[in-house]
Amino acid sequence: MDLADIDLCDPGSFVAGVPYDWFAQLRREAPVYWHPDPNGFTGGFWAVTRYDDCVGVNRDYEHFSSSRKGTLFHDMEEEMLEQQRMMMLNMDPPLHTRYRRLVNKGFTPRMVRDLEASVVSSTESILDAVCEAGSADFVEQISAELPLQVIAELMGIPKEDRHLVFDWSNRMIGADDPEYQVSAEVAGQAAMELYAYADQLCEQKRLDPHTDLFSVLTHAELDGDSLSQLELDLFFLLLSVAGNETTRNLISGAMVAFFDNPDQWERLRADRSLLPSAVEEMLRYVTPVMHFRRQAASDVVIGDQKIAEGDKVVFWHISANRDETVFADPDTFDIGRTTNNHMAFGAGGPHFCLGANLARMEIRVMFDRLLDRMPDIHLDGDVQRLRSNFINGVKHIPVAFATSAPVGA
Repeated sequence: MDLADIDLCDPGSFVAGVPYDWFAQLRREAPVYWHPDPNGFTGGFWAVTRYDDCVGVNRDYEHFSSSRKGTLFHDMEEEMLEQQRMMMLNMDPPLHTRYRRLVNKGFTPRMVRDLEASVVSSTESILDAVCEAGSADFVEQISAELPLQVIAELMGIPKEDRHLVFDWSNRMIGADDPEYQVSAEVAGQAAMELYAYADQLCEQKRLDPHTDLFSVLTHAELDGDSLSQLELDLFFLLLSVAGNETTRNLISGAMVAFFDNPDQWERLRADRSLLPSAVEEMLRYVTPVMHFRRQAASDVVIGDQKIAEGDKVVFWHISANRDETVFADPDTFDIGRTTNNHMAFGAGGPHFCLGANLARMEIRVMFDRLLDRMPDIHLDGDVQRLRSNFINGVKHIPVAFATSAPVGA
């Protein structure tokens, strides 16, 4: 295939599956490749696909800015960009560092440990709701439920409102998928509804604070000033989507990986001590967030390629995690993989995922309970993937399993 035939801009290219062969070709022939984008404002971008280069771009905030143009693939009008720069994801240090210290309060190792009993209880309840039926949509009824319930508890969202968050994030993240939305206006409306809800929630937390993260944030100060309502709204958006979409799609994608590799499911059933390495392999193999974007803050070199100041740079985690120079047999799903320094969470640096340990715990608990309660779970129809070149997502996974009684009965 000619490099000119590769089209990473079209989300339709990812519906049948991630085009790993394209990324392998780019790593071999053009690891820092100028990819045309005739429909984008900038006309093109540098696609960075090798592991070391991706890690380097992610960590080097002085040369590769998150703030200049944001971290998402599509370019934004200046007015929208100004607002998005108030979101931590779209900041550079030192401002990013100060905001991160605030949000860190909700992700300490102690808080994650304290949540585990609740995560186990939520997982049991989720499986209780489907165990007697013998079949389910794994995404909508199982994998989507756990992160929604966990993020609701973490942020202080009433559990009865969690499906509002599910709907809003689907419409925003699934912007290119016809099942979730039909226009950019629908995504914008979802954001406005989410902001309105955040306003109401923050007002409740000001009047009646508890120990949840949003009670902390509504009373927090940054350099002596309280966070504005817009800053709180953007925190709510970031945490709702980051804590919901990523873990949901990781659990879903990992379940598909086990269906494709039933020997690995049986291996894990036989030796539960493999769960920690299995979780890391799920993260590497699935990689729910496929890329992030930076803007060159000065003339710089990636590998042997000169990058000009102002150039758009997109580094692909999904490719880095299949780099054959770093991972042995990278296309093999191996739950016992011992050397697995994947970059599903960013591989260090200032933008390393805040919720990494929480996500790991949710994944571990979910598969531990599935192995106990639904060891014979199997695919019962066609997997439907998300139309997106940002989220490696699955919308529907029909599954079947032996019926059983709820453990809460």
